[in-house]
Amino acid sequence: MFSDKENEFLEEVLKTKVDSHLPGTILKGTIVSQIGNDVIVEVGLKSEGVVEASEFDSSDEISPGKEIEVLLEDADTSGGLILLSKRKADRIRGWETIINTKKEGDVVSGRVIRRIKGGLLVDIGVPVFLPASQVDIRKPGDISRFIGKEIESKILKIDIEGRNIVISRRKLIEEKRRSSKEKILAEIETGQLRKGIVKNIADFGVFVDLGGLDGLLHISDLSWGRIS
Repeated sequence: MFSDKENEFLEEVLKTKVDSHLPGTILKGTIVSQIGNDVIVEVGLKSEGVVEASEFDSSDEISPGKEIEVLLEDADTSGGLILLSKRKADRIRGWETIINTKKEGDVVSGRVIRRIKGGLLVDIGVPVFLPASQVDIRKPGDISRFIGKEIESKILKIDIEGRNIVISRRKLIEEKRRSSKEKILAEIETGQLRKGIVKNIADFGVFVDLGGLDGLLHISDLSWGRIS
């Protein structure tokens, strides 16, 4: 999927050094308990570590004895606590999964998290960028209406070094419509009855979407009677 040079770079950036116990290391841990907003995790160091409860998707995930992966953020705090992050560990593992299983042009699914400058942020296991111009085939208006929705898109670009991924919902829609259009053109015949959705109204008639192919229904064929 990637060149040898790219794979070597990824190994250097993403590899975990469990034995080093340096900040930035991903460790395996076991949930011990929860005290208020702190989740106590045993990671095999001089003392137990702490993860904020808000980093878990739900309270059901905070179960004593459950094994999780965490990122070591700081092992030498003034209070003697070892600061850990489950969210950051999940993001790193998510990035590893994406770059090892996906390539540019692949279709991915994800939930729109929020609006950012120039477009939307979508979670496909890692946060990726969906430019406003790539949200729909037509100008979508307020793109904030997509927040919270699950969408499918195509990967336009993977920047390994910058850990950035750009996706396009528009490109996927265009390809699906093109496929539907080819199918309709192969099937359609004069005299057929077909259902469609009115897309636009003009003085001379209406444009109807037949499912990937637009057709014009002239005003003279809209009704037996006169239309004003």
